[in-house]
Amino acid sequence: MPKPLLFLDVDGVLNPASPHPDAGFDAHTLLGYRVLLAARHADWLRELAGGYELVWATTWEDEANRHISPLLGLPELPVVRFTGYVPQPGDPRVPLMQLISGRKWPPILRYAQGRPFAWVDDVIPGRLVRRALLRRDRLLLPVDPVHGMERRHVDRLLARPPRAGLLRRSPARP
Repeated sequence: MPKPLLFLDVDGVLNPASPHPDAGFDAHTLLGYRVLLAARHADWLRELAGGYELVWATTWEDEANRHISPLLGLPELPVVRFTGYVPQPGDPRVPLMQLISGRKWPPILRYAQGRPFAWVDDVIPGRLVRRALLRRDRLLLPVDPVHGMERRHVDRLLARPPRAGLLRRSPARP
């Protein structure tokens, strides 16, 4: 059985907006932007790769493989394409108020093609997180973009990885 997919964002997750100065982040200039990366994230991602197939789900797209992966000591990862994505029949509807925060959802679902997955991002609509709580095959972990991914996120991903199937409610008792 294949491993569940782990969709990873960069900005706000691996590249936090304003981490504590002692948090161990190194600054890099990539494509004209200041990017903060930490060795601990590289260690955590290698740990997660034991139970997940890592996939970039970032607007960096292929640039994540060119710039982020080498700095974290990661191999080239598959990439979800957001640029130029054309809505397709069967895509979930994204409410008008969530067009920005929910724009990654249809391409992620298309990429997953029914496989169990986890998604770690700093911009996941709350309604998607709530709906995922009713499923075993999806785990959506919002991350505070100020601090980025923390050990508690890794522990959650390792403790209960997504697996095939919906949660079933217990039958009503008379």
